[in-house]
Amino acid sequence: MSELLEALFHRRAVKVFDRVEISHVLREQILDAARHAPSSFNSQPYRFFWVESSARRATAAKLCMGQMPAATASALVVAVADIGSLAATSQAQLEWMRRSRFSPAKIRDYERKVKIGRILFMPGPFGIFGAVKWAIFRLVNLWKTMGMPPVFRQDLLKWATKSTSLACENLMIAAESLGLNTCPMEGFDGRRLSRFLGLSTRYHEIVMVIAIGKKSSAYAEPPQWRRPLETTVTVL
Repeated sequence: MSELLEALFHRRAVKVFDRVEISHVLREQILDAARHAPSSFNSQPYRFFWVESSARRATAAKLCMGQMPAATASALVVAVADIGSLAATSQAQLEWMRRSRFSPAKIRDYERKVKIGRILFMPGPFGIFGAVKWAIFRLVNLWKTMGMPPVFRQDLLKWATKSTSLACENLMIAAESLGLNTCPMEGFDGRRLSRFLGLSTRYHEIVMVIAIGKKSSAYAEPPQWRRPLETTVTVL
């Protein structure tokens, strides 16, 4: 646990990298840590694009506004919120449960949750179903305490972005603990980068691009400041 906390507290957004080769083993460990992050309904609504070949990395770096972290990184990871994979993910989990010999009761319970999730999360053509659900939930909320599920496509992408961000944090902490450094970036041309990766504007939204490499020996890391704990946390 102390080693994990050390990696967490020492992780910084590195602005300049020395180019190093990231082995296949390290790459798999870093990405595996990302996919083990928690997600709502275990839906895992994200995709990661690991860009390491020189030509593609140069193109992606250009679409990241030519930022120094992107230009000097050994690899770029494009984290994408993906709402088009929900049905396939739930079906894959159901098949896994059957192979793993879960009890029929647990399988039926999961199938029921999947059906409810499809109803709750399905915006329908032109968002009509989403509008109807929004009106129903608002009416019910007048006399009952309840949360508002994501009923419109943009709500779904926002919901998926939360899980994607959790996975990104896992990825960065894993890289730090394995001796690499990272820099998360929000400065990029989303339209052109999406086209470069072959993404669908209907189902995908780029959350961030993470530069990965080894901190340059010439990079002078500035002191880090964080707000005091008492100004950030309220204990009730």
